[in-house]
Amino acid sequence: MKLKDIMSVNIAKVDSNDSIEKAAQLMKQHNVGSIPVCKNNSVVGIVTDRDIAIRSVARGQSTHQTVNEVMTQNLVTGSPDMDVHDAARIMGQKQIRRLPVVDNDSLVGMVSLGDISVEPKLQDNAEQALSSISKPTNSFS
Repeated sequence: MKLKDIMSVNIAKVDSNDSIEKAAQLMKQHNVGSIPVCKNNSVVGIVTDRDIAIRSVARGQSTHQTVNEVMTQNLVTGSPDMDVHDAARIMGQKQIRRLPVVDNDSLVGMVSLGDISVEPKLQDNAEQALSSISKPTNSFS
């Protein structure tokens, strides 16, 4: 099974110059925990609810702070033709729960561990990835 078979395609996204308040509003509106950050549909980062909480709110920053100031930039991405098992392995190794799917430098979808776990044949992959992601670390950004 390929990522294109399970990925979500209607993706909310923000620009790196948008406020974190806008990103948080989009997360609430779409009931998601992360929003890809794009420049001309090319993914340049991802901002998560945790990024906003840890890198902004916990530091007493303004809600008008830009997404660029809190987003994760060292982004791991997948391609539509990537095997789901490979994506789950990478997500576990990199300790990420969501994987932007990119084709020709353009965002075409997102895959989450939830997307993988609802497929009966892939549940073991999601469990393995989650167990790797859930390992405690001592680092805080």
